[in-house]
Amino acid sequence: MTSSPCTIEGLYQNYIKQLSAPEQLRLIALISQQLALDPKPSKQRSLLELAGLGAELWEGIDAQEYVATLRAEWEQRL
Repeated sequence: MTSSPCTIEGLYQNYIKQLSAPEQLRLIALISQQLALDPKPSKQRSLLELAGLGAELWEGIDAQEYVATLRAEWEQRL
């Protein structure tokens, strides 16, 4: 089965797999060098992006009542 050369898998099957081990290692070195010279900056994430996540889990639960229940459980364990 031949993969489409337009995909990474296709490129590997049709071209890279055919290379000798030293040629494949040279290709890896070239790609690594390119990535090291021109890294794509990763997007900085903010902790504030998590605000509100899971709010539906706490819907209808009174915070003070919940904390009081937890404290009562802790007291029983002591």
